[in-house]
Amino acid sequence: MKKIPMRTCVVSREKLPKNELIRVVKTDDGVIVDLTGKVNGHGVYLKKDAEVFEKAKKTKILNKLLETTVEESVFEELNKLI
Repeated sequence: MKKIPMRTCVVSREKLPKNELIRVVKTDDGVIVDLTGKVNGHGVYLKKDAEVFEKAKKTKILNKLLETTVEESVFEELNKLI
């Protein structure tokens, strides 16, 4: 049986399988949504849920954890993925 990697959503604090989460990464070029899960940089995971995205936007938790300003376009891209 193959081991399923588990990650924690930074908003809901739920431990979920990696494939049920979306990774947001701070790179040299800025903050991007990482669909492959393999982009180099400091990353955080968000549950694939519109409420989680809204809460992350309202509380600015991504700004704190990634230590940068997250652009509005990142949140728009996250909402398109739902």
